[in-house]
Amino acid sequence: MEAVKPVINPLGFWLTVSDEVVLMGNRFYIKATATLTDGTSTYTSTSYAREEETKKGMDGSQITGSSSSYARKYALSGLFCLDDNKDADATNTHGNDDHSEFILELKNCKTMPELLNLYNQNKDSVESNASLKKLFAERKNEIK
Repeated sequence: MEAVKPVINPLGFWLTVSDEVVLMGNRFYIKATATLTDGTSTYTSTSYAREEETKKGMDGSQITGSSSSYARKYALSGLFCLDDNKDADATNTHGNDDHSEFILELKNCKTMPELLNLYNQNKDSVESNASLKKLFAERKNEIK
């Protein structure tokens, strides 16, 4: 959101993002709505993310926060027609132990924020795999 403010504010627009917990069937979802307005014209985009009942190493508030972040990201992506191709779905190997895609993304990280974002999206995989953890640490030292 910080990156878009310098672009939209001089044009007289402001951006808000809100969350709502909704129950669909027997599952809770986070509904995020991104709204861009100048007071006259309003543009919105909505996205949903399902809360997992449990997630290893996370308490309830962390699960909700994670779902909120995911839903907000996609609401904003929809509003501004963005596609960064580096989301958790793109980096998830779905049980496949071939980490070549992750390693390529790791090598493509040029800044610490990019590296941190990749780490956060793949934290469980990195922390549970000694070679990935080592590669990650080496890349961190290269970027510094």
